[in-house]
Amino acid sequence: MRSIGSSRCFAPYLRPQNYPLQPRIKVAAVSYLNTKPLLWGIERSPIMQEMDLLLDYPAKLAASLQSGEIDLALLPVAAIPTIPGATIVSDYGIAADGDVASVCIFSQSPLETCTEIYLDYQSRSSVRLCTLLLEKYWKLDLKLIPAPVDYIEEINGSKAGVIIGDRALMQRGHFKYCYDLSAAWKAWSGLPFVFAAWVANKELPPDFLTRFQEANKEGLDHIDEIVAAHPFPEYDLQTYYRENIHYYLDEEKRKGLDLFLKCIKQP
Repeated sequence: MRSIGSSRCFAPYLRPQNYPLQPRIKVAAVSYLNTKPLLWGIERSPIMQEMDLLLDYPAKLAASLQSGEIDLALLPVAAIPTIPGATIVSDYGIAADGDVASVCIFSQSPLETCTEIYLDYQSRSSVRLCTLLLEKYWKLDLKLIPAPVDYIEEINGSKAGVIIGDRALMQRGHFKYCYDLSAAWKAWSGLPFVFAAWVANKELPPDFLTRFQEANKEGLDHIDEIVAAHPFPEYDLQTYYRENIHYYLDEEKRKGLDLFLKCIKQP
């Protein structure tokens, strides 16, 4: 705006009609440590000027995407079949090829002697993976219990529990038995497992998606800085980011994803 004469009146800036104001793209991800390498590049990219970044736990992202509250989410893959028009729009996500370390069944007794299992309310994919492996891999018929907020304190005796994310890393060593769900999937299927992928259910600008993909990749070149910025004495984050978590969804990981989606669609 500029002043006109000495009256100091201000003329508002009028955007030309052929340059409409573009709405900001609402992007959501989980707030766990495993997303830090992806978010590092995004948060430092000029693309942030075009988007709003929201953080929540995995189970809430599907409802927000389906309702239109957000446009793009790092979505737990088990939610993909429940959202009309859901499409994976990036080659980056959260996957593992063997031990993932942060998605596990914990117990104080051998799993085969357990009778009940708490299912972590924060992740639909981990719950579906657990129930699938109980049936197909371990061949155990445990009573499934929706986990309350403080359920970790109840894991004892014949009760096991699925714990995910940072809390799972913190619980390693606190329980006598730890069953890594990604490692079990690999043993059963021979394939990697994809936990989450960038998913949209509406058309987004191609140039935005190209730059978004580049921003995802950028963070993977700065693992040392990310580890230094997030001290976590309970687990070695160099191992976590460089070995446990795989961020690029290559052909083998997409095969694992296709198999998982096929399995959970079966009646």
